[in-house]
Amino acid sequence: MQDGELRPDADQASAVEALERLHHELSGYAPAGILKKGWFARFFRRHHGLLESPRGIYLHGGVGRGKSMLMDLFYSVAPVMIKRRVHFHEFMLEVQHHLKAWHGLSSQQRKQAVTELQSKQGRKIDLDDPMPAVGQQIARNAVLLCFDELQITDIADAMVVARLFDELFRQGVVVVATSNRPPDDLYKNGLNRHRFVPFIDRVKAEMEIIALNGPVDYRYDRLKGVETYFYPVNEETTNALSAAFFRLTDRSVEDRHKVPSGELIVQGRRLFVPKSARGVAVFSFKRLCASPLGTADYLAIARAYHTVIVVAIPQFTHENASEATRFIHFIDALYEHGVKLLCSADAPPELLFKSGQSGFEFDRTVSRLVEMQSEDYLTRGHGKPNPE
Repeated sequence: MQDGELRPDADQASAVEALERLHHELSGYAPAGILKKGWFARFFRRHHGLLESPRGIYLHGGVGRGKSMLMDLFYSVAPVMIKRRVHFHEFMLEVQHHLKAWHGLSSQQRKQAVTELQSKQGRKIDLDDPMPAVGQQIARNAVLLCFDELQITDIADAMVVARLFDELFRQGVVVVATSNRPPDDLYKNGLNRHRFVPFIDRVKAEMEIIALNGPVDYRYDRLKGVETYFYPVNEETTNALSAAFFRLTDRSVEDRHKVPSGELIVQGRRLFVPKSARGVAVFSFKRLCASPLGTADYLAIARAYHTVIVVAIPQFTHENASEATRFIHFIDALYEHGVKLLCSADAPPELLFKSGQSGFEFDRTVSRLVEMQSEDYLTRGHGKPNPE
């Protein structure tokens, strides 16, 4: 890492050993489902053998323990041509889109799709079950599937995940995932959780469970002692935010033109993210709150990113009241999901709402902006509810 931040860490060393094992096992691996009949399949069996699916890896631990960093390093060198790395929430939005498309098919179209699947997979498939088709579509584009921040928050997602992962494992997809929670704590105390328990057992059977515990929060180390709320908006504060972004993402300032953008799928729409790297997103205030975005968009951002940088927040008056309302909803979404906020603004939080504006919502937002700068908030895990 930059600035001499690399240091010995026993738990990370164990994770590296597991990832190295998987790297070796993936070399030459191909799921049986993508091997065609004929001379190529015979050649593959003769020279490589039809390997059983390598055991995936489930990395769990507290915020800032390096889970995503290790997974990203592994992903970058994994000897697999067909692979994908995706934030789990974004993946679930795509799955919902696939399910919607399936249910939009006519009976004849479903029957034809199921017949083709049964022929390819050699098993009976229920005509009303969309998961084999959705699983095949995903497996076709990812022999290795890497999920960041796997978490289950409601019964609908729990049931979809249980059925879908069953199909992915059946079709030979190798899964690597990071999560703030061990498998046994997924969907903990959720409605009808007993229906989800078989999925947890399957995860423990198909994946090696690695705990990244320990006292060091590497993400907080990057924020410790660093200002997170800058004002006023000028070249100096903009440069300070830029430096914070590169520090948080372990990128060189010289590579500023190579920072990738991103996108989220929100209710079938694409939400553009101007800069996106290692769980950090950068937006201008104008793009976030002067555009017709709503709560669903802000929740998608809060679930997908552990840190959000917002540039050029104005003071709010009656003239930009609609932007103020969107900003309030945006801060609520970030706060409820423990997202770290770095921003530049025209004024400190207590002076952000002016021209006589007052009331519970404004006061709450000011209070949250102040709290989000505190050590207690900055050490709170992403996705974890406010302890109060």
